Amino acid sequence: MITARRNETDVQPFQASAELAANLQRVLVELIELQLQGKQAHWNVVGTNFRDLHLQLDELVDYIREASDTVAERMRALEAVPDGRTDTVAVSTTLPKFPAYEVNTAEAVDLITGHIGAAVDTVRSVRDAVDTEDPTSADILHDVIANLEKQAWLIKMENRKV
Repeated sequence: MITARRNETDVQPFQASAELAANLQRVLVELIELQLQGKQAHWNVVGTNFRDLHLQLDELVDYIREASDTVAERMRALEAVPDGRTDTVAVSTTLPKFPAYEVNTAEAVDLITGHIGAAVDTVRSVRDAVDTEDPTSADILHDVIANLEKQAWLIKMENRKV
């Protein structure tokens, strides 16, 4: 019996549907915007516990930068084209704007944790649809949710009164 040998070019990679690509793009935009807002807060936070919050915001930004890169690279692996240009982010994000002035630490904590929550809401809103088409991408989104919620918890403890 003779069997046909498959040529490497015969293997078709999994390609994201338009819906999957759009859902991952929504997450990417929110992460890029949240990263920028985290830096805005980092640069302009003032007041009690300044240094602690300043450093926590850097940790948040570092995580978000890695997460956004993971999402964008997953999109590329699925033959989708991520769009992280500033004009795209500006018109696509659903996150509230972050103030363009100095913000005291207590207000910065409330603002940034609220914005993290808004980003998590976006990720949660697309997670089930993503999971239906591509569980691997959904695993990435699960990680994003877990890590953002952890960051929000760590930051919001700055304002907690016992």
